[in-house]
Amino acid sequence: MKCERHHLLHPSQLGLDVCLILRLSGPLKEQYAKDHGLDYQELLNASFYKETHRAKMIKWGEDIREANPYFFCQKTVESAAPGVPVWIVSDARRLSDVIFFKEKYPNQLKLVRITASDDIRKKRGFIFTEGIDDAESECGLDKGLEWDITIDNSGDESLLDQNISTLVSLVQNSK
Repeated sequence: MKCERHHLLHPSQLGLDVCLILRLSGPLKEQYAKDHGLDYQELLNASFYKETHRAKMIKWGEDIREANPYFFCQKTVESAAPGVPVWIVSDARRLSDVIFFKEKYPNQLKLVRITASDDIRKKRGFIFTEGIDDAESECGLDKGLEWDITIDNSGDESLLDQNISTLVSLVQNSK
């Protein structure tokens, strides 16, 4: 089973003064880097460096989530700038991530799925790694959720712009 990655629009499309991107993987990678003497910034990139540590980092994160499934969501929210009304969580990958935000922010939450065809993903550098790219850490949200909007990011700029405009309207109308 190949899983889809989720990438979201840039905050400038909603206004930098009202929009903030939150990354659930940020606190995970930061703590993993500290615990293992690694370069945190390199773990944030789609680099060979990150790939060499990815499987162990995923296992480490899963162990923490076993004790507290919301640990990284809580850490991410704690680091969010106060007063910014729109948060884009760019890398939710597990049902527990969605449950956390549904429980904490039920009236504000909008679920957005960003998709791209396998061919496009490969052209963008994606190389499927069995045992990693088919794990819950990569595709835990591929089934069982009802999305408020799905955006195809396969390269049709006019369709992408139209979908992003729909998303911006959805966010602005829910304020």
